[in-house]
Amino acid sequence: MSEFDSSDDESSGVVDLSPFKISWLDLNFLEFNENLGICGLPGCRFKDTWRSLEHDINYLVNEEVQEVFSLCTKGELKKYRVPLLLQEITSVNIAVHHYPFSDGHVPGMQNLMKMIDEIYAGLVNGKKTVIHCYGGLGRSCLVAVCLLMVIDEGLSAEAAITKVRDLRGPRAIHSVKQYNFVYEFREHLTEYKKTQADEIQRSVSR
Repeated sequence: MSEFDSSDDESSGVVDLSPFKISWLDLNFLEFNENLGICGLPGCRFKDTWRSLEHDINYLVNEEVQEVFSLCTKGELKKYRVPLLLQEITSVNIAVHHYPFSDGHVPGMQNLMKMIDEIYAGLVNGKKTVIHCYGGLGRSCLVAVCLLMVIDEGLSAEAAITKVRDLRGPRAIHSVKQYNFVYEFREHLTEYKKTQADEIQRSVSR
């Protein structure tokens, strides 16, 4: 494995080598063979959290993770002392999909739907997939909830949120903006599909 940016010169204490925590969202009710992993930032070194990036990436390898969707911005990766995270994950032959958006906020619909399509395709093909943000509570859970609602058109926002909160705790989907977005997601999705259809029609008409 290549060198990891561990910022040892700034170490505030003993590195936490406990097993990296990934919560696995059960997708059996949707007839998928693989579950979807949700977690915080691997190798994070910030305040009271002081983990080893190498240790956490080895954990991903041992768990046979094949796809990682990273939602942290490059500024966050630098702030939390893992500026080379994406390269390091790629170096162990795990595919990385980077869809950054700010903590507490929501993604644009085009990026969100592209991400959901890629996650869905991976799951259909039996690929073990993980989504991470900083804490694994806001952005990652938002994407997971929207994915569930796309796959199961009869699933309500409340039921989808309950599933991720049962898994990640009551702070999942914790910002008002994210909470409202999830409850309005089907409206956003309808408008997005209409816009896409209009664009296709205009393209055909040219």
